[in-house]
Amino acid sequence: MMQQVSSGSPFLKPFFLKTPVSVVSPLRQRRHTLPASEFRNLTSQDAISVFEIEREAFVSVSGECPLTLDEVLSFLGQCPELSLGWFEEGQLVAFIIGSGWDKERLSQEAMTQHVPNTPTVHIHVLSVHRHCRQQGKGSVLLWRYLQYLRCIPGIRRALLICEDFLVPFYLKAGFKEKGASAITVSNMHFQEMEYSLGGQAYTRRNSGC
Repeated sequence: MMQQVSSGSPFLKPFFLKTPVSVVSPLRQRRHTLPASEFRNLTSQDAISVFEIEREAFVSVSGECPLTLDEVLSFLGQCPELSLGWFEEGQLVAFIIGSGWDKERLSQEAMTQHVPNTPTVHIHVLSVHRHCRQQGKGSVLLWRYLQYLRCIPGIRRALLICEDFLVPFYLKAGFKEKGASAITVSNMHFQEMEYSLGGQAYTRRNSGC
């Protein structure tokens, strides 16, 4: 669920001068050429990048996007604090969009609604750019998002729906199965998953907590 980003360092050819020059440590040189990673909440300005990644990831597989562009804009306008994007060199490579929900189980209405000031976050979509898949980015982003939610006062759990083949991925991340979801999209059926946010966020530098 779901930019070409260059991550290689250029090779520098040595050159010689008659006058002695100061030599920069290779470690210091490399530090400036590594891609900068940033995790932050999304804004409406990110909506086009979000939708392009989502469309490529989902339409080719299921023919449906979890969120339309209008819905992306709506959620990023109403609850940007429940989103998280991973940027490398300023380019979006992966993202999660969530919204608030106020019932025990997700219903069809949860797909398009945000209920503010509730203890439950509905995770609508997790998507990774096609050039960044099979690198563990989805797992890393999900872990960071869940730890981030622990820092938000009043948030107690996260819910999502997924197809059967994704259940092991979410079980490995600490979710538990709640059974078949009442939500259907076209002819697709889903399992509902729940993650308890009890306890403290793991201590981690730059966690933002």
